[in-house]
Amino acid sequence: METEELQAALESAGLSQYQSDAYVAVLELGKASAVEIADACSVPQARIYDVLRDLETDGYIETYEQDSLHARANDPGDVLANIRGQAATLAAAAEEIEERWERPPVDDHMVSIVNRFETVLDRARTLVAEAENEVQIALSPAEFEELRPALAAAHDNDAVVKVSIHAADESDLPDDDALSGTVTQMRHRTLPSPFLALVDRTQACFAPQAHSVNQYGVLVDDYSLTYVFHWFFLTSLWEVWDVIVSERSEDPPILYTNIRQCVRDIEPLLADGATIEVSVRGYETGTGVRQNVSGTITEATYAGVSTASGEHIPLAQLAGQVSLHLADGDEDWTIGGWGAFVEDVEATRITVESIQYE
Repeated sequence: METEELQAALESAGLSQYQSDAYVAVLELGKASAVEIADACSVPQARIYDVLRDLETDGYIETYEQDSLHARANDPGDVLANIRGQAATLAAAAEEIEERWERPPVDDHMVSIVNRFETVLDRARTLVAEAENEVQIALSPAEFEELRPALAAAHDNDAVVKVSIHAADESDLPDDDALSGTVTQMRHRTLPSPFLALVDRTQACFAPQAHSVNQYGVLVDDYSLTYVFHWFFLTSLWEVWDVIVSERSEDPPILYTNIRQCVRDIEPLLADGATIEVSVRGYETGTGVRQNVSGTITEATYAGVSTASGEHIPLAQLAGQVSLHLADGDEDWTIGGWGAFVEDVEATRITVESIQYE
């Protein structure tokens, strides 16, 4: 380090220009008279005595009389500890500034626009790892690898993890070891797609395609707005692409986190006379209190036109209100999906427990 740089560093550590200049001169001379020190630096002789006494007070040097005032440098241990402590403090401050710049505050009913994809990815990593019910996520193989520990944590939490992965070449897809214990269901999209993570119906993290002209990210903590992203995920990133991995059973118990998918699957069975027993986990729409209901499905209704042909209902027919009617032996319940407010219960999970024919 050049002398000028050392002096500048000492000034950053709290010394004045004269003090840093004099201290460097003392270091180079070893021990010297005040006059010799003044000659070796830019401090005027009229000021050198006051400067040396200030350095002594701060522990940098010691002075002694030998015909005239002399000075020598103290053991630099304390000085070095002080400088290194300040360096650590500055480094920590730099990290904190960077973190606060990258991490916008997320409050209830809030939308944040950020300018770095890393911020979106970091937020998604935190939310996904803490998911309790469902994760819907669209990403690339590289992003999947970065978020794999968080996805595995969500899977361990018994959350349903639905992954839409976009890769032009199937050889780029994760192998079986990477997928085991990580995803509940995965679909392969051959076209590039934005990054999108939806967690427990209330949180959304979005960033446009990597090659988009405008690079930004959107962080949403709002139930209604997340529902809009849910439909984008469902129609563009999920429904039309092939399933390549699935833990879902084709035989009871069969778990659904989406009432529309449940109705699509069971309506042909109901038309054939099946008796379907289900258990529902969700919330009372009037109070928000957790509610678990079990019973027999008596009817499935939706705003679209019934096919009445035993075929699966097109998704477009299920864009409006969709309800299940459930009898538990004591009373009848109406079950809705995400955003339900007319029905008795908003279902977060529907489990088909049994399917029987007379």
